[in-house]
Amino acid sequence: DALTEQEIVVPFWDLVKDPMWKNVEIDMSEAIDLRDTDGRDAAWYAAKALESVIKIISDSKGWTTGKEKGAVNFIENIGSKANGYFIDTWESDMLKDFFGKVRNPFGHGAGNAEMPELTDEQTDWAIETCMSWSKSLIERL
Repeated sequence: DALTEQEIVVPFWDLVKDPMWKNVEIDMSEAIDLRDTDGRDAAWYAAKALESVIKIISDSKGWTTGKEKGAVNFIENIGSKANGYFIDTWESDMLKDFFGKVRNPFGHGAGNAEMPELTDEQTDWAIETCMSWSKSLIERL
């Protein structure tokens, strides 16, 4: 809708023009392209963009230890008391849930289970959520 476009989408693209965020821009562009062409895993690419934002912030603040194994560890870096709670505990919990329940099913093989699939509405929500989180986190730097 117009409000989402004005408050999230346009500011997001303005923020990621900086070369520091090139991987974010690439993955979010891929997410949009996949969504618009009915491709697979658009939400996964949006989540990759958000994960890059989190990693870049952790790196730029000097919080990355090299022992991180995934998004959750980087979320813990930016949400830790020792690092001054760049994000609050409840925000950290929400991000961990997003990666655990939305991104991870698409980042791993399904095996014998049903292939995960989001509805069009869920895909839009995931992309908009990743844009919104990315915008919020980048603006805090």
